[in-house]
Amino acid sequence: MTDFKQQAAQEAAKLIQPGDTIGLGAGSTMIHLITAIKATPGLAETLTVASSSFSTRLRLMAEGFTVKESGWLSRLDWYFDGCDQFDHWLNALKSGGGVHTAEKILAAMADNFVLVGDSSKQSVRFDSTYPLVVEVIPEALSYVADRLKRSFHPTRSELRLSVRKDGAVITERGNFLIDSWFSPFPEPVDLNDQVGAIPGILEHSLFFNLAHKAITAGPDGIMEWSRPWPSRTES
Repeated sequence: MTDFKQQAAQEAAKLIQPGDTIGLGAGSTMIHLITAIKATPGLAETLTVASSSFSTRLRLMAEGFTVKESGWLSRLDWYFDGCDQFDHWLNALKSGGGVHTAEKILAAMADNFVLVGDSSKQSVRFDSTYPLVVEVIPEALSYVADRLKRSFHPTRSELRLSVRKDGAVITERGNFLIDSWFSPFPEPVDLNDQVGAIPGILEHSLFFNLAHKAITAGPDGIMEWSRPWPSRTES
């Protein structure tokens, strides 16, 4: 079976030049990207790399990359990450890893933010398949959950619970995660503004107006997407 994530990652690796400072997100597509970088002779050892993901950092260090903490960097040449869905303006929705706060920091500091994945990630509009995830400080947990329900109706919000221990998922900053499903999904610009204005929310998982391009692979080949839809097609 064809691994479309691997194909997309191999295409994305072609963008990286020797000496670049890059950021990588979480997930299997980023592991494919690391492999593709290593397959380019002489490239990996010239790069400086940061990552929002603990698992990705471990893999980078195991492969001999020069890994920096994002707090010591002010800009990136490239930031690569996957997503659950992206729309025709390259707004992206991310929910799985719960590390979107760190991911957004890297995305914002990048000269070029590229979404990478299989073609199923394309969506004309976001739907109710995936939740918006908000990172909430503990003191605001009940207040934020109530505000989300009152601001967006109908909304189903749930505190994210751990599957490996009893209790809630706690982020690296000691905060909680709330998953919220909307039906229908609000306009991204409205959701970004309204959720961002609720006191107690550190960040949310809608990456609004941040991505510069997307590279996907699927049955129709490799596609490079830009606003407002694909800029070119490759077989």
